[in-house]
Amino acid sequence: MPLASVKKLEIVGEFGRDAQDTGSTAVQIALLTARITQLTEHLRAHPKDHHSRRGLFKMVGQRRRLMNYLRRRDVPKWRSVTEQLGIRTR
Repeated sequence: MPLASVKKLEIVGEFGRDAQDTGSTAVQIALLTARITQLTEHLRAHPKDHHSRRGLFKMVGQRRRLMNYLRRRDVPKWRSVTEQLGIRTR
C-alpha cells in the first residue's frame, strides 16, 4: 500500500527545504508517519493480517531511530516535526 504520488509531493513540500528534498530526516519521518497511519487503518479493518503488522512494527522502529537521530542533531527541528505530526515522545 504505497502512498499516492500527490500525497508524497505534499509531504515533501511541507517538510522539505525545497521540492527536491526527499532525503532529509524530517521528510523521511513525515513519510513514514503517513504510511504508518495508512497501515494502522488497514489493520483495523483486517485484524488478522500479521504480515502487514510486522511491516508496521518495522516502520515504527525506523521512525523512532530517525526521531532519535534528529533529536541528537537538531532539537528545535525535532520539536517542530513532533508537534506538526502529533507524535508522542516518551
